[in-house]
Amino acid sequence: MIEGACHCGAVSWVYRGDPEGATACNCTICRRYGVLWIYDYDGEGITVSGPTTEYVRGSRSIGFHFCPTCGCVAAWRARGAGPDGRVRSAVNVRLAAPEAVAHLPIDHFDGLTSFDDLPRDGKCVADLWA
Repeated sequence: MIEGACHCGAVSWVYRGDPEGATACNCTICRRYGVLWIYDYDGEGITVSGPTTEYVRGSRSIGFHFCPTCGCVAAWRARGAGPDGRVRSAVNVRLAAPEAVAHLPIDHFDGLTSFDDLPRDGKCVADLWA
């Protein structure tokens, strides 16, 4: 289990499981936010608590949730359920304690042009804090 919280502590999340990596996406919004995502489903592997404000962009398929007090981006959530009835979600591992996520390898995703997973470069979350 991994836990994270915004700077002021009003918004928190719990990730139940052991993620294989943390995704760095280069889309127009993720690169501006500087987030690293780990994924699961809302109410299953991921629970977000506390009041958030939602920002919905372009395609309107996902909403980015941030703390209305300190502004930290905590999660994104699909705005509708998939064919299986579950709602895809992700949390920002940059809100977790460094020691809880330092070992996670970085997965790169080209959300800007190709929508393809890119090869790992051997770096992990801890390398981004060095």
